[in-house]
Amino acid sequence: MKIAFSSTGTDLDAEIDPRFGRCAYFLIVNPDDMTFEAIENESMSLGGGAGIQSGQFIASTGATVVITGNVGPNASRTLNAAGVDVIVGVSGSIREAIDRYKKGELSPNGPWHGHGPWHGHGPWHGYGPWHGYASRIWPKSDGSSRIS
Repeated sequence: MKIAFSSTGTDLDAEIDPRFGRCAYFLIVNPDDMTFEAIENESMSLGGGAGIQSGQFIASTGATVVITGNVGPNASRTLNAAGVDVIVGVSGSIREAIDRYKKGELSPNGPWHGHGPWHGHGPWHGYGPWHGYASRIWPKSDGSSRIS
């Protein structure tokens, strides 16, 4: 098994970079024996598409899980299409995150289940104020609303 981390540095004591697509490095870690490879993120300085490029790169490494601070919707879709689980909202060192993952404290079964906060089951998909029936609510001049 391989876990990919967005990282600010090149060793297991480096902090998790809160950005996935524009992180400084990726650490690809085998949590069983703690061997790892640090890879500079070549997509970091792209004008656009960094998340997609980073997602495609991580998929090519054979990683089955990504642990990061945040991931955008395009990178999330790219990773999901490749069968890579995504765990977001993680901070601290890579080593600490591996320990938490091994203890079962980190999993992709959170409220967005590997889709990032803008897709799937998140608060802005399917039932948000700009989707479905809510998009047919129009304000009236007296401050009340009407449904059309």
